[in-house]
Amino acid sequence: MICSMTGFGQANRSFAGYNVFIDVKSVNHRYSEVSIRLPKEWAAFEDALKKTVLHAVKRGRVDVFITAEREAASPKNVTVNYALADAYLEAAEQLKQRYGITGQVDLNDLLKLPELIQMKDVRQEPDEEIEQELCACLQEAVAQLSAMRHREGEFLEQDIRERLAEMKRIHIELEALAPQVVQEYATKMTIRIQSLVLDGIPVDEQRLATEIALFADRSNVDEELTRLKSHFGQCEALLLDKEPVGRKLDFLIQEMNREVNTIGSKSNHSEPTARVIAMKAELEKMREQIQNIE
Repeated sequence: MICSMTGFGQANRSFAGYNVFIDVKSVNHRYSEVSIRLPKEWAAFEDALKKTVLHAVKRGRVDVFITAEREAASPKNVTVNYALADAYLEAAEQLKQRYGITGQVDLNDLLKLPELIQMKDVRQEPDEEIEQELCACLQEAVAQLSAMRHREGEFLEQDIRERLAEMKRIHIELEALAPQVVQEYATKMTIRIQSLVLDGIPVDEQRLATEIALFADRSNVDEELTRLKSHFGQCEALLLDKEPVGRKLDFLIQEMNREVNTIGSKSNHSEPTARVIAMKAELEKMREQIQNIE
C-alpha cells in the first residue's frame, strides 16, 4: 500500500490538571527523523513519544508540537516562609526595645507582610501515568496523520499507474519500430547502391552487407526493451507491497531512466527518438511523485 510522506494530525485531552494539545505534521525526508517540542517538565518522556511516532511512521520528517495549559480549578499549594516570619518578629522586638514601643504583633499583621504566604500550583512530578496519557494522545494525532498520508498515497499510486500504463504503450510502439529502423536503413542503402551502379561505380556487396549488419547491431535495443519491460513488472509489484517502497521505487526509476537513455543513444531515427522523449517525460513526472512516497 502506497503511503505519502506528507500529512497532518492533531489531538487533545485533559489529565493530571492539564489540557494537552498535540499537533503532528510530516514532510518529505530521505530517512526517518522525529522532532518533538514539549514542556520542559516532560522532557523525560521524549524517547517514549518518539517511539510512538516511529511505530507508525517509517520514513519522513515528523514534527510534534505539544502544549499544555493548567486547568482553571487546578489545586494550589499554600506555603509559609517561616524564616522570613522569624526575621520579621525579631526585627519587631528589636524596634520595641530600641524605641520603647509597646504592643504585640498579631496574626493580621503577619498576614499583611509581603512574600510571607505563598501560593503555587501543585505540579505533579513526571510519572508513568502522565507518560501513558501523553503517548495515548499522541497516538490519536498520529492516527490522523497516517490516515491523511494513506489518502494522499492513493492519489500518488493512481497517478503512477496511469503514467506506467502510458510508458507501456510507448514501449509497445518502440518494439514495433525497432526492426523497421534497420529495414529502412537497409532500403536506403540499397537504393543508394543501385544509384551508384547505374552511374557505373563498382559496389562491394559484401561490404554493403557488413555495413548493414553493423548498423543493425549498433541500433539493436532488444536487451534494453526487455529490461525495461521487467522494470515495469517490478514497479507494479512494488505498488502492491504493504511495506514502505519509496526508496525501491526511486532506485527502479533510475534504472528505467538508464535503459531509456541507452535506447535514445542508439536511436538513429526520428520516430523512436520521439518515443524516447515522451517516455523520459513520463519518467520525470513519476520521479517527482515518488519523492513523496514513504
